[in-house]
Amino acid sequence: MATDLVPNQVVPPAAEVTPPSPKRKRRARPVRLWRELLRYRWLYLLLLPGLVYFIVFKYLPMYGLTIAFKDYVPFVGYSGSEWVGLKHFQELFTGPDFGRLMFNTLLLALLTIVFVFPAPIVVALMLNELRIGLLKRSVQSLIYIPHFLSWTIVASLTYLLFSVDFGVIANWIHGLIGGQKVDYVAQADWFRPLIVLQLLWKQTGWGTIIYLAALAGVDSQLYEAARVDGAGRWRQFWHITLPSIAPTVVVMAILTSGNLMDSGFEQIWLMTTSLNRDVADVFDTFVYYIGITQGAFSYATAVGLFKGLVGVLLIFGSNWLAKRLGQRGLF
Repeated sequence: MATDLVPNQVVPPAAEVTPPSPKRKRRARPVRLWRELLRYRWLYLLLLPGLVYFIVFKYLPMYGLTIAFKDYVPFVGYSGSEWVGLKHFQELFTGPDFGRLMFNTLLLALLTIVFVFPAPIVVALMLNELRIGLLKRSVQSLIYIPHFLSWTIVASLTYLLFSVDFGVIANWIHGLIGGQKVDYVAQADWFRPLIVLQLLWKQTGWGTIIYLAALAGVDSQLYEAARVDGAGRWRQFWHITLPSIAPTVVVMAILTSGNLMDSGFEQIWLMTTSLNRDVADVFDTFVYYIGITQGAFSYATAVGLFKGLVGVLLIFGSNWLAKRLGQRGLF
């Protein structure tokens, strides 16, 4: 035994060992907390501007959500407006616009999931296979540029390319197939394809940054071991590359699910015309139209609150589903 090596050592009985008192533990925790704050004070100082931004511009304005349960009158303010409970929510769910808004929003969300979400993954995987460094960097720079253009410029370019009068692509398609000219930017049938094309062109390049960073973190020894075992490029891609970026894909999918009801006000509003309004109206544009142009502040707030609650439920639901499928999830 270890005690036989040190004969003069006296081992106290278990009864004499007194555990630390709860008061001492409670006192030690604040001291430890202050030590950690002082140790990482510069990191917390860098965190402070972002924290203040979220508190001032994200959390404090949430008090205004109370007008969704009131008949808000700007002249009497929040406290003076009459409390009506769920009246505006009942009007939303039973009104004639709810079904159309829900269908348009969900259909755009489905098209985004099917076409826009996988596009950065595919482009990142293709760029990862390029072995010419100059070509790879050039392609990356070119596909990043559209992200920095505003939606106003993107919409203007769309009109220049697809309008019936002077659209370059529209005239080229007309010359190729003939027949009557098609006004792509005005017809309702072409509204959703143009929205998807805009999203692909503007967001695909920027989204590849995250996946390229994930691919850069894959251990190169895994590929070397796979090549030694005789695995080809497809086997390496299927058994090493995809499993390595799967956690990143899951996290991005969870974050994207929270924005499925957020179709993007600016893009939709700029592409909306009197001819395609039936398919272009989504919750974002409806909130602006009802709240700002018609002054129905309480009703518009109820619509926006409903959209936000659905987004929160989608995040929790997708996170739960990811854990059920064996992934780590977001939280």
